[in-house]
Parts: sequence; C-alpha cells; structure tokens
Amino acid sequence: MNPEIQFELMKSQANELRAAAAHHRRVREAEKGNKSERRSVFGKRRSS
Repeated sequence: MNPEIQFELMKSQANELRAAAAHHRRVREAEKGNKSERRSVFGKRRSS
C-alpha cells in the first residue's frame, strides 16, 4: 500500500478514536452528574 494512503488512514483513525474518547468522557461526566441522563444517552446510542 502507498505510504501516503497509509498515513491518511492512520490520521483518520486517530481522529475517530479522539472523537470516541471525547464522547466517552461526556457520557462519564453525565453519569456522575445525573443517573437518569445516563439511561437516555444509552437509549439514544442503541436506537441510532
């Protein structure tokens, strides 16, 4: 595979991981703040 393509793939994967980590952190903060909020977050994720 072309090294430039590999580098672009790696960058996009890193961005996805960073976005997932940020989302996870928001979910954790919501859990700490409000237990009922947690359920709505999980429900939304399951339905989408």
